[in-house]
Amino acid sequence: MSAQRTAPIVEPGHSFGTVTDKISAIVLGKRTPRGWWIGFAVAFSVLMVFQTAVGYLLIKGVGIWGINIPVGWGFAIVNFVWWIGIGHAGTLISAILLLLRQTWRTSINRFAEAMTLFAVACAGAFPLLHMGRPWLFYWLTPYPNTMGTWPQFRSPLVWDVFAVSTYATVSLLFWYVGLLPDLATLRDRARVRLAQKAYGFLAMGWRGSAVHWHRYETASLLLAGLATPLVVSVHTVVSFDFAVGVIPGWHTTIFPPYFVAGAIYSGFAMVMTLAIPLRKYYDLEDFITQRHLDNMAKVMLATGLIVAYGYMMETFMAFYSGDKYETYMILNRWKGPYAGAYWSLIACNIVIPQLMWSRRIRQNVAVLFVISLIVNVGMWLERFVIVVTSLHRDFLPSSWGMYYPTKWDWFTYIGTFGLFLTLFLLFIRFLPMIAIFEMRGLVPESREKGKA
Repeated sequence: MSAQRTAPIVEPGHSFGTVTDKISAIVLGKRTPRGWWIGFAVAFSVLMVFQTAVGYLLIKGVGIWGINIPVGWGFAIVNFVWWIGIGHAGTLISAILLLLRQTWRTSINRFAEAMTLFAVACAGAFPLLHMGRPWLFYWLTPYPNTMGTWPQFRSPLVWDVFAVSTYATVSLLFWYVGLLPDLATLRDRARVRLAQKAYGFLAMGWRGSAVHWHRYETASLLLAGLATPLVVSVHTVVSFDFAVGVIPGWHTTIFPPYFVAGAIYSGFAMVMTLAIPLRKYYDLEDFITQRHLDNMAKVMLATGLIVAYGYMMETFMAFYSGDKYETYMILNRWKGPYAGAYWSLIACNIVIPQLMWSRRIRQNVAVLFVISLIVNVGMWLERFVIVVTSLHRDFLPSSWGMYYPTKWDWFTYIGTFGLFLTLFLLFIRFLPMIAIFEMRGLVPESREKGKA
């Protein structure tokens, strides 16, 4: 274990020049790799599925979805909560670990921040589409109007608008400020005139002077300080969408911390899902080392245990309360028509990730990749169970019903993967996926470790 702790974050043998050359060559290379074109073609095709589904939805209305009277929230809210949760790991890695001075964040923070922005973009589409009239989305903002149709500020659905928009804005600023030194590096190393102009415009006149670095560090700390409470507050507000209701299975005080832990859990699973193929395809094993994967696995293990505690307390309080509706809600999850989804999420989120207690498992890259995929599936199933099983059987048996997603539900959900991957592939092609200047700062430490 001590050897794992002292393992270098950057493999020995690199100099300042080789770090800059290797990362910038991915962006400034003369030829785009064939694998990137194949991935982009697949992602863009799936994005067209999303565009088709949304276009048909705007023509026909939300009746093409499987939502009905007892289950008014279906895939749209399930996917909204899931995508927002995925976006939490980027801000956690960037902001909280920066304030805690954890240097192992350096190799993964850049694309984790980009993942946050793209996940929030996917999440924001679902509440707008679920409104039925997305062109009236501005009714949720407190603008003066003659009709007096002010939004209901006591509704957490309105709080979501402010929380998610603030989170997206701060995350975008934090990501862009961190890019400035690297954009200047690409500007100076580019050989194509158009690329020089584009990167020069985005670098905003960065010259690397002492004044620039002082302002950069000040802005980074301020934005990290703003982003840190947002990590907790955003998914807390999302959990209030359920917790302030009186529906059995929703009305519980454990939801805020339980949702935040679940968001970090799924977010780190997605970071690992992206990091493992990237490090293999672009030959970045010396930058995204085994130590990064080991630390991410440990964070997933810790947050997974918090999620397991949330499941346990939710079940315990349902029986301990003596409320027959809460008790039936748990029994319905165990033995009802959606029992398969419930027991699958228990296996995906609690049972299988316990393998990561083994150091041998944490050092097996292929197994970690499979576990990260399983956790992503399990966290989606968790959101499905929370939304659907509480709504389809509530207080009145005469109002009970079943929810069956239609093909348009699936097309819209799968299509958001096309949006996410299209944006992500464009990001890794035109912007440095690893922070060049931060990696250069780790070179002296890797030299000392190499000598030792």
